[in-house]
Amino acid sequence: MTGSEAAVSPAHATDLDREYSPSSRVTDLDVHLARYATDSARARADLPAHLDLPCGPLPEQRLDLFPAPDPHAPLHVFVHGGYWQELSKAEAAFAARDFVAAGISFAALGYGLAPRHRLRALTASVGDSLRRIATGRARLPVTPRAVHLGGHSAGAHLVASALLDAADRDEPGLFASATLISGVYDLEPLRHTYVNDALGMDAAEAGECSPLRRLPAALPPLVVALGANETDAFAAQHRRFVAAARAGGTDVTDLVVPGRHHFDLPFDLADPATALGAATLARIRCDTR
Repeated sequence: MTGSEAAVSPAHATDLDREYSPSSRVTDLDVHLARYATDSARARADLPAHLDLPCGPLPEQRLDLFPAPDPHAPLHVFVHGGYWQELSKAEAAFAARDFVAAGISFAALGYGLAPRHRLRALTASVGDSLRRIATGRARLPVTPRAVHLGGHSAGAHLVASALLDAADRDEPGLFASATLISGVYDLEPLRHTYVNDALGMDAAEAGECSPLRRLPAALPPLVVALGANETDAFAAQHRRFVAAARAGGTDVTDLVVPGRHHFDLPFDLADPATALGAATLARIRCDTR
């Protein structure tokens, strides 16, 4: 046992478990999880779609694409949450109808999950998929003039990691913007929670895979959003990430949305009648490249 692990008392571990359990703030979790699935199924039924396309060499690197009528329309690629160990692209197309109605193509990205995959590996595979999409190496049936990213919870972490990888590679124009919803950006606290039962992170992996440890860096314009009814831990992660991103010169729209929590906020992603949807669509529409 390391010194940092020994310092976590049982009472503190219980507090951390609660703080990093978003469902502790909701009483109807199953309703929202069911809506992810039903809204995604409705999108697949109602919209033209290219389903289960490859976007990398690994079998898990797949996406579902919902093209806008214009094949050169901007593309929004969404990365689902589930603490890197649950859900899939099948439940991640719930925003497709709103994006296509706005003239924006949409893709729901799949990736390998823990415990089968270590966090380093799955983070790298998501970054690889996103780079392939943005550079055209994924050979999609559309040629978007710009690629925008979105991610929820663990997906926000994965998108932030991909943005930082692009910054490290000096590829500032690879992604046009990103929307990060209810993300976890410093993974060290998660090592001491139930979440790590499947991840098996040690201190080195948690540090290496933490976007907050890699900031500040110049990133594309961001919308960083949080529901007002989130735990204190998620609120603190949000504040720290916004501050660190801005310290690197990144243009950040900081949203804390009243009346929303961890599980219902994603439904606003491209709804122009909501604060999150309006901000996300504005970021995409202001891109003139």
